[in-house]
Amino acid sequence: MKKSTFVVLGMLLIMLGMMAFSLNGPRAKVPVYLVKKDSAASVAAFKQVYTVLMSPRCMNCHPSGNVPLQGDDSHPHTMLPKRGVDGKGVYAMKCMNCHQPTNTPGLHMPPGNPKWHLPPANMKMVFQGRTAPQLAKQLIDPKQNGNKDLQKLIAHADDELVLAGWNPGEGRTLPPMSHAAFKKAWTTWLTTGAFAPSGK
Repeated sequence: MKKSTFVVLGMLLIMLGMMAFSLNGPRAKVPVYLVKKDSAASVAAFKQVYTVLMSPRCMNCHPSGNVPLQGDDSHPHTMLPKRGVDGKGVYAMKCMNCHQPTNTPGLHMPPGNPKWHLPPANMKMVFQGRTAPQLAKQLIDPKQNGNKDLQKLIAHADDELVLAGWNPGEGRTLPPMSHAAFKKAWTTWLTTGAFAPSGK
């Protein structure tokens, strides 16, 4: 056998070894959340979650119409900007025109975030006017929550726009509990069965 053939065979064996290692070697661990159903614990946790979702810091970006809400009293946004197809505004009235990547300094100035937007028109995720049972059912419905499964819903508690609720700029009321307490209640609700409170 020629020397060149040995070289080619050797290279093939090395490549096969590398492929075998990549298929059977260490892989990144994906967190798996076990659900241990407990309706009482789940409903109690959601009642805490609901107080945050109904606060202006969350509800102002989850209006029932196509105009965002504003302020601690959740009044319609000044100048009546519209949602738009992608949730980022329409024409010259884009959210990012006023909402910069960071909070604008000063009392009651526009809060900021690099991804500031409303939910898109095809998945509005309305909070305003929803009862606790209605909102709980909506949040876990993939057809209404952006096709999020359990792991994605749990991870959503750390979404940068969710976190922005606890950094709203000067003069704005914070949600009724810390982000850590909210995340704990949110995770508990989901991992104990995501039960909705009784009622309509």
